[in-house]
Amino acid sequence: MDLRTSLHRAAGLQARTVVLVEGGSDRRALEAVARRGGRSLDGVAVVPMGGITNIGHFLDLFGPRGLGRSLAGLYDVAEEGYVRRGLERAGLGPALSREQLAALGFQVCVADLEDELIRALGVAAVEQVVEAAGDLPSFRRFQRQPAQRERPLAAQLHRFIGTRSGRKAQYADLLSDALPPARVPPALDRLLAHL
Repeated sequence: MDLRTSLHRAAGLQARTVVLVEGGSDRRALEAVARRGGRSLDGVAVVPMGGITNIGHFLDLFGPRGLGRSLAGLYDVAEEGYVRRGLERAGLGPALSREQLAALGFQVCVADLEDELIRALGVAAVEQVVEAAGDLPSFRRFQRQPAQRERPLAAQLHRFIGTRSGRKAQYADLLSDALPPARVPPALDRLLAHL
């Protein structure tokens, strides 16, 4: 979905709170974790932005100078500058620290959401999810590739999840559904607590 289509669809939302996430897999993971934890997202729209560089457009639309919605979000640590600058331009504070971003509802993933899910579950449980999905033979072939052989198992799993179109979204659901409520990644836990 392109940015214009995404903005057009988002513009009709009547939610009181808008959670901005990078992509569809992030949305699916957040919704799955909320569902598993018995947490209702009524009145909350989880909006994939099609990449963090689009955050300014969504903050213009939903922020204090736009529709005035309550905002929150999930982002990768490497993209923190985009989030900080976007929120500053939207009038939500200058030179925001990570703690201030969190207080506004914008939670950081250590590397990215897939990394958070893999660490929360543990590699053995993630391999079981891969097996249950019927992807274990494909994963074993992937592990034998020269570029993968020396990498840690967690890094192999992370890369495998992102190798084929649609796999990130599929595994966002599968890994989130496999999470025990007590092992929700901190970024997702803090985000849901904020809503």
